[in-house]
Formats: sequence, structure tokens, C-alpha cells
Amino acid sequence: MNQALLFSVFIIASCGLAYELIAGALSSYLLGDSITQFSTVIGTYLFAMGIGSWLSRYVERNLVARFVQIELMVGVLGGFSAAALFFIFVWFTTPFQVALYLAVFGIGVLVGLEIPLIMRILKRDLSFKDLVSQVLTFDYLGALAVSILFPLLLVPQLGLVRSGLLFGLLNVLVALWALWIFREQLRNTFWLKTQAFVSLGVLAIGFAAAGQFTSLAEAHLYADEIVYNETSPYQHIVITRWKDDLRLFLNNNLQFSSRDEYRYHEALVHPGLSTLPVARRVLVLGGGDGLAVREILKYPQVESITLVDLDPAMTQLFSTAAALRKLNEDALHSPKVKVINADALKWLEDNAELFDFVVVDFPDPSNFAIGKLYSAAFYRLLEKHLTAGALAVIQSTSPLYARQSFWCVVSTLESVGFVTTPYHALVPSFGEWGFVLAGRRAYRPPASYAVATRFLTPEATPALFQFPKDMARVDAEVNRLNNQVLVRYFESEWRQVIR
Repeated sequence: MNQALLFSVFIIASCGLAYELIAGALSSYLLGDSITQFSTVIGTYLFAMGIGSWLSRYVERNLVARFVQIELMVGVLGGFSAAALFFIFVWFTTPFQVALYLAVFGIGVLVGLEIPLIMRILKRDLSFKDLVSQVLTFDYLGALAVSILFPLLLVPQLGLVRSGLLFGLLNVLVALWALWIFREQLRNTFWLKTQAFVSLGVLAIGFAAAGQFTSLAEAHLYADEIVYNETSPYQHIVITRWKDDLRLFLNNNLQFSSRDEYRYHEALVHPGLSTLPVARRVLVLGGGDGLAVREILKYPQVESITLVDLDPAMTQLFSTAAALRKLNEDALHSPKVKVINADALKWLEDNAELFDFVVVDFPDPSNFAIGKLYSAAFYRLLEKHLTAGALAVIQSTSPLYARQSFWCVVSTLESVGFVTTPYHALVPSFGEWGFVLAGRRAYRPPASYAVATRFLTPEATPALFQFPKDMARVDAEVNRLNNQVLVRYFESEWRQVIR
């Protein structure tokens, strides 16, 4: 009996941590992947667990029955928390954060009640030192197990909504297990069994219907028809379509519209590469959609392109889906292109190859995982991979909507010795968008373009390098790994835009 209850501690600890991780991940996906989200969720959860542990002193009788009821409440509340919060965000955006912290607090209080009750149930059969050591050992082992399985298996395979419901089912199964173990000690268990089986049924139905629910919610969240939807270990990928317009969203943030992406990618590639007639080796960091590669392949002198993108789901999607292959003109299947799925910073550390032109096309620095790729340490590594006359171009968010963020990228590049040339272009889906050319010498715009373009002309190019008053340079700190000031700039500025 004792071993069975100790195994229940393992399951309980796994479920408790899972609900905490789900709340933190969901709030990061929907509000911006920020250390603020996880810090406040974890802090609220731990505080609530303390409240629950304190309240356990007032549970004096029928400990097993109370434990079963608490397990059922945790299972239902925790199991449906992700689905409910997603629903609230989609249809009632304003109260989302209130609902988030109420749910985290409620689950935390109930989880805080569990372990003290189990310890009191077990104290009749174990000495105090054995009781504490064994309960805490299984508690920590459960936390370890879910912390490993959550990012590697659960979220990629099940998603956040189904993962929550799965752990809710586990809590209910623990309650049923306790009812069976203590069947001889409990009296009149009809209502407890009824509550347990109803909870089990409701959660099972929710688990089975989770796919339809999330499809319905996301259809409301995105204005257009969703034609592709995948959660990889690294991000949530959605492709929508309206007539002939395909749009890519990563973690709910628009990455491109097929109607005007050519403006972005021409501005990203051609002002730099067209001034390097001897460029033979090109590196693309990010850009797993192959659209920047499409533009680079227009230059016959380019002999090889190395594309380093973290997420194999992205490069696989854009090299297999017919509509997306048509959009990138099958760039990822070119014999000149080598695709590597790896973390760009680590790849730069581990390789000594030199390149004549580098395209840095990462998502905006909305979180610290991406923010490191805009840091001085990253740019210092990048500089070591440039040949003597090489240039790098960095997409640098909007100088209009995120002005300080844009100039922070410029300041950071300059801090490691780059000579920078910032510029911008109008992309209707985004507005004014910014880029920075970086090298060891002063840059001169091209007098002509030797490749076909739909947007750029030699006559219009000089205007890209002129900044009006509302986009002119402002003071900004250098983005370093130990401060990640760029992420704070970015979140603050875009929060003002979407209000």
C-alpha cells in the first residue's frame, strides 16, 4: 500500500509541474515568449502551493476521502486549464491575464494540499525520517520526468491542450487508485466513485475532442482559412490562405504574406549581394522558408548556399508542400543549397567556414531564446565567418513601430567593430521594415541590379537609406547576453502598437 501511494506521489508531482509548465508556455505563446510570463506564473504557483500547504492543517477528518476529492478537482481544473485559457484569449482577449493567474492560483492551492495529506495518511506506517525522504524523493523524481518529457515529447506530439487533459486524466486515475487501495477503510463511497467516473468521462471526452476545439478556436483567431497547423519542439507553425494569399505565422506572429513577401526578401538580399560580384559562398541563418535563398540563387556567380535553420519542421514543410515550393521556386532543392538544422549560435561556434555574404533572417527578438541571436556575442562570432570584403545583412524589426529596438541592433553591431549601414523598406503586411548591412568597410548602394526584381530599382534604392524624423536614430544600449535589453525594448514598443 505504501509503495502504491509513493508512486501516486510521483504522478501527482508530474501533474503539478505539468500544469505550471503549460500555463507558462501558453502565456508565452499568446502574450509573447518572455521571462516575465514564466517568472510570474511560477511565482504565483509556488505562492499558491504555500497557501494550500497551510490550509491542509484544517483538514482533520476523512483524510482519504478529502484526498480523493482534491485529486478530482486538480484533475478537472488543471486538465481543462489550457483549453479554457485558450478559449478566453480567442474570444475575450481582455480578461486573459486575470483568468490565467486565477487558474494558476487555484491549481497551486489544490496541489499544495496534496502532499501534506499524503504524508499524514502514510505517517501511520512510516517513521518520520523515512516518510519525509521517500515522499520528497518521489516528488522530485516526478518533477524531473515531466520536465524532460514536456518539451521533447508531450508538446510536439499532443500540444498544450491535449497535454493538460492527459495530466488531468492521470490525477483522476490517482483518485480512483486511492479509492481502491483504501476500499476497506472508506464507507459509503458511492458519491466519491460517481464523482471520479464523471470526471474521468468528461476529461476523456475533452481529450478526444481537443483537436476539433483547437481547430475551432484557431479558425477564430486567424482571419483566413488554416491550411497547415503544426506544433514543433521549437514553435507553433500555422499557414493560412485567402484566395491566392498564403501567410505564415510562427507563435501567432505573421512572418510573411505571399502577396508582398518579395518586397521584404528583395530588400533583404539585393542591396548587399548586388555589390559583391565575386561572392561565391553565401550563408543564410534562419530563413527556413527558402524565400531569401530564392533571391540569392538569382546570382549565377554564387556557387554554394548554406542554410542554417533551427527547426526541421520549417525546412521540411517548405521543401515538400507544393504551394510553398512554388512560392520559393524550389530553392531548397537546388544542388547549390545545403540545409542544416541547428542552433545558429552553436553552429557558428563549431564551424570555421568563411562566407562572402551572410543573410541573418531570424524572427523578431520577442523572447530571450531569439534575443541571444541579436547579441554582441553572436555578432562577434558572425564577424569571424566573413571573408575580407564580405557583407552581412540583418533583418532588424521596424524602425517605425520598434524604433529603439531597431537602433539597438545597429548599436550592438557597431559595438563589435562592424561598419553599419541601416536602411528600411515598405512591406504592406508589416509597414516600414528595417535592415542593417554590416561589414568591415563603408557601403555604397549599387548603381544597378544585374538580376530581375519586382520592387527594387537603382533610382529608388538611395531612398531606402534615408530615415525620416520619426525613424531617425535614438540612443539604445548594446544587447548583451547577460542583459538582453533588446527583448525588453521590443516587448515594450510592440505592446504600445497593439493596444
